[in-house]
Amino acid sequence: MLVTVPDEKTADRIAQDLLEKRLAACVNRVPGLLSRYRWEGKIENDAELLLIIKTRSALFGELAQAVKALHPYTVPEIVALPISEGYAQYLAWLGANTLFAAPEPPSGR
Repeated sequence: MLVTVPDEKTADRIAQDLLEKRLAACVNRVPGLLSRYRWEGKIENDAELLLIIKTRSALFGELAQAVKALHPYTVPEIVALPISEGYAQYLAWLGANTLFAAPEPPSGR
């Protein structure tokens, strides 16, 4: 998952929240990003940081809500990229360190 943020404070707040909620197993912060984009009819230039968030696709909805709640932008970039291949042990670690849905309780029989 990719998320751009305006500053380190926002990056740290989002990363900490996602890790505490187990919505992400790892969040990388990449500084030095210069973003050029069209916003409200103008072309903008802003320094940003890129968050690379390691998670499972099943958590996209919850993760997007958590990011949106903490993000200062009206329309934050929250983009999911599929994992087409990966080292099996790393993928197992990723799964073990993210939230899974609670199992269904047994029926009353």
